[in-house]
Amino acid sequence: MLESLLAPGGLVLLRDSVEWEGRSLLKALIKKSALCGEQVHILGCEVSEEEFREGFDASINSQLVYHDLFRDPLNWSKTGEALPGGALGALRAMYRRPDSGPVTIALDSLSWLLLHLPCTTLCQTLHALSHQDIYPSDSSPVEQVCVLGLLHEELHGPGPMGALSSLAQTEVTLSGTAGQASAHILYRRPRQRPTHKIQWFSILPDFSVDLQGEPVLESQPQPDPDTPLVDPTTHLTFNLRLSKKEREAKDSLTLPFQFSSEKQQALLCPGSGQATSHIFYEPDAYDDLDQEDPDDDLDI
Repeated sequence: MLESLLAPGGLVLLRDSVEWEGRSLLKALIKKSALCGEQVHILGCEVSEEEFREGFDASINSQLVYHDLFRDPLNWSKTGEALPGGALGALRAMYRRPDSGPVTIALDSLSWLLLHLPCTTLCQTLHALSHQDIYPSDSSPVEQVCVLGLLHEELHGPGPMGALSSLAQTEVTLSGTAGQASAHILYRRPRQRPTHKIQWFSILPDFSVDLQGEPVLESQPQPDPDTPLVDPTTHLTFNLRLSKKEREAKDSLTLPFQFSSEKQQALLCPGSGQATSHIFYEPDAYDDLDQEDPDDDLDI
């Protein structure tokens, strides 16, 4: 699972929710990149550096380059510890680095950046950041850049979500059932159709990923075979079925809208003794009857 998420590079969106948090999966992906010998840069916005590094062993922590935006994002303390240029300056500094080789950049989180930066500016910066292997900013070759972005999708509307989704090469939406987490993974590859995969997993205390099968849902309780079944048609005030005599009467009845052969013969060949019908009209006193010829004035 981790190899399939990190291998393509580009922007990887980790979409979590209040019920299913995604920071544990983000830290598991960071650990996997560090174990592969990649350079790992972390832009921390929501939690302190100490809290983020908690759970990693010393060998992993020594490979992480942490850019702290949590302590003083607006440089109010004037201690010189704040990142120059704020969040946007920190992002732009990452794709102007002179290093070469595969790099993983973790953004914790994209939701914090969306609340402090214009959506268009953030999308343009993310595009430049995740496409360094295609458009390098310096002469040194860049093998691969993978940008991991944690996104709390419940905080944003469809506009920003759609813009970030269009930039991502891989989207991971976290959900679950019966207490077990699942990742709905959408892969986008150039000149290929998007593919979708569902992976069930759990995060261990050391941020390793334990892949699991689909949980078996509890079956509905079956009725006891010894319990007599209740017929719902009993004790009704009406009949649901016709008796044999009622069915014969129903079949022999000719409905008014049915044009039978007998009715056709009666209309086409009336019998000699059949009475004829007449219509008698007696005008009312208030009827407007003009006895004169209405065409009297015409010279015909």
